[in-house]
Amino acid sequence: MLIRYGELGLKGGNRHIFENALCRNLVSALGPLPGLKTKRVRGRILVHADSPLEDHVNRAAKVFGVTSVSPVKEVYLDHDLMIKTAMEQLACTLTEDFPGQTKIPFRVTVNRSNKSFPYRSREMVLTLAEAAMTKYDSLEVNLKHAELELEVDIREEQALIFARRIQGPGGLPVGTLGRGMTLLSGGIDSPVAAWMGMKRGLRMEFVSFYSFPHTGPQSREKIIRLAEKLDEWQPRTVLHIVPFAPYQEAIRDYCNPAYRTVLYRRAMTRIACRLSGRRRCKALITGESLGQVASQTLQNIATIEDASTLPILRPLIGMDKIEAISRAREIGTYDLSNLPAPDCCTVFQPDSPVLFASKEEARAAEAVLDLDKLTLDAIQSAEKLELS
Repeated sequence: MLIRYGELGLKGGNRHIFENALCRNLVSALGPLPGLKTKRVRGRILVHADSPLEDHVNRAAKVFGVTSVSPVKEVYLDHDLMIKTAMEQLACTLTEDFPGQTKIPFRVTVNRSNKSFPYRSREMVLTLAEAAMTKYDSLEVNLKHAELELEVDIREEQALIFARRIQGPGGLPVGTLGRGMTLLSGGIDSPVAAWMGMKRGLRMEFVSFYSFPHTGPQSREKIIRLAEKLDEWQPRTVLHIVPFAPYQEAIRDYCNPAYRTVLYRRAMTRIACRLSGRRRCKALITGESLGQVASQTLQNIATIEDASTLPILRPLIGMDKIEAISRAREIGTYDLSNLPAPDCCTVFQPDSPVLFASKEEARAAEAVLDLDKLTLDAIQSAEKLELS
């Protein structure tokens, strides 16, 4: 497989750090294949194995940092063998990506870095194009807007031949920017926020809050399935499931009902910060979008953040719901988020939640609670699941 990457190539003296991380993440994503190894070549990564890699292309295309993946045939510098192999690659691409399609815009690109190869780039382009057009009448040349491109990279000892490009997510390799802790709910937004944090190089852990017996086991199962889906995008995912009912019951019994939702979220933030300290996570990530629900007014966001000892990153802050749904569909979490299961924040939900909470009033409301004990009890009772 030939792996291309984008912004990694702009990292100057630190570039090798990002490239090495990308190689490690590719090996992790592709699993225990015999003879699996990676090699950096001229701003790209070539992946070799002792078994065919075609069936593993989609795994590589889910690795952050990868902009595109091509299944490649590597052949000796024999003119006839190169033409034959190119036609085989073209046939595979037409079957996989253009079944039954006619008038496919097409072009050939040849890169001849080995100047001792006796055929010049233009000669090879014309030969390959003629062979392709003769064999497949569905192709029509379109140099500016080609949908199908046959590419040949002629190197010192061999040629790389490919005709497919599977798009990757781009971004930075997971783990190159440290660790973050996502507050993962069962909704649409927080899984998208986690995915966007991963794309910027964060290795993501998840913390979710479970209000048993006020919510049933389906809530826990839903969270696990969401975390497993996100695990497809990074190696070594950890999920913390925190029993939250005792904290909620204390807030219900002793605090202003209008402040319940804000106080729940302050409690979650406090617990997530303590867990992050144990797990070397340097920031919290949430799915908040400004003004989307009552707890996400600017004043309420500020009041909730007052309980944090870490930076809080909000990748969705300027998104509307339609944009979040679109991204959730793209990454595969949307259907899981729509499974019926109550969210813990709906437990004891007040009829009129406060829209413009103040930090001072929130702190005063919590003054009657033993915050340290409630927080410590929640952390000590947390369930830790290693998903990969």
